[in-house]
Order: sequence, then C-alpha cells, then structure tokens
Amino acid sequence: MLLQIHPENPNPREISQVIKALEKDGLIIYPTDTVYGLAWDINSPKAFDKIVRLKGKNALKENFSLICADISQVSEFTAHINNSTFKLLKRNLPGPFTFILNASSNVPKFYKEKKKTVGIRIPNNNIAIEIVKRLGHPIMTASLHDDDEILDYMTDPELIHEKYEKLVDYVIDGGSGHNEASTIVNCTTDDFEIIRQGIGELIL
Repeated sequence: MLLQIHPENPNPREISQVIKALEKDGLIIYPTDTVYGLAWDINSPKAFDKIVRLKGKNALKENFSLICADISQVSEFTAHINNSTFKLLKRNLPGPFTFILNASSNVPKFYKEKKKTVGIRIPNNNIAIEIVKRLGHPIMTASLHDDDEILDYMTDPELIHEKYEKLVDYVIDGGSGHNEASTIVNCTTDDFEIIRQGIGELIL
C-alpha cells in the first residue's frame, strides 16, 4: 500500500498504521535524508526471514544499519562510546551519515553472528524519526537499490510502490528521495576513517 505522509509534520494516525505493520513482522519502505530504505523491526526474526527471502542468501552478508531516534538510543545498541566518538556523533547527527560502531549485546544475535560491529544512523527526516520514537526501539534498514544502469537508487515513491507493492506492507511517500547514499564512517578505532564518501560532509 502506498501511504502518503507529510515529510515535515507526520500525521500520528498514519504513523500508527506503520507501527502496527512493523509490530506484526511487516516490512516497510520509507524515506530518509538520503535514499529510500527497506526497513523492519529489529526484534523480529520473522521479518528478517522475509528480508532473506526477498534479497536472497546474500542478505546474510549484507551490512544493515540501525535507525535510531537519538544518541542515547545509539548507546543502548553499541559498546562503550569514548568522548571523541561521542563528540563526533553530536556534531554530525541527525544527518546523512552511517557510523560503524562496536555492537552491544542488545543487537539481536541473528544479525551479528559473524559481525561484532553495527552501522547506526539518525537521519534528518521527521518520518523516520517518528517511526522509531513511536515503535520504542530502532528499526533495521537496507538501502533500496535500482536496477537502472545510470541510477544507483530508486527515488520516486510511486515507482517504488509499483515494484514492491506485493513484497512490503507499506511504501511511504514522503517526497522524492536522493540518489546519493550516506557517508560511512568507521569509528571502531581511535582514528576515524571515511569508508564511503556520500552526501554527508563530516565535521571532525
């Protein structure tokens, strides 16, 4: 179902519809401050099984990210964050960044069987943040790639809906998405390393 939600002032009733779907092991496609993402409840192994079926066995190797509402929530799902890393997060979030951090035991085991790190995002997007706040815990997300040879990502929610309407519960129309992903920063050592330069310009 294509669900239009105002990007600046999300309607609580519409957000509630999305929350109900997530709580019932559903999948959604939603806007961020970069590209559109495919998301599910972090605590739902049934939803993760759907992702594996949708994306194939490669899904088990894919680097998914947590969408958090704020930095205090980030700290629940990551190991000890030192002062320099905390200041880096404060300077750049919310924003178009994925920070790689050491995962805590709160990240469900079926995501981190072979990985000790987790990517975290706090997008500068009211729809994404409201979903996480209302759900009460993070959602897990994967970028929505395009099959087009020129474009890397799908940007038109109506076209996204045409392609995925039978595979997900909701495609949220929050306006056109970007065709450039987040900047990925490795924060697992004392030397911060930009792994992928995306739309975000890191403030050190």
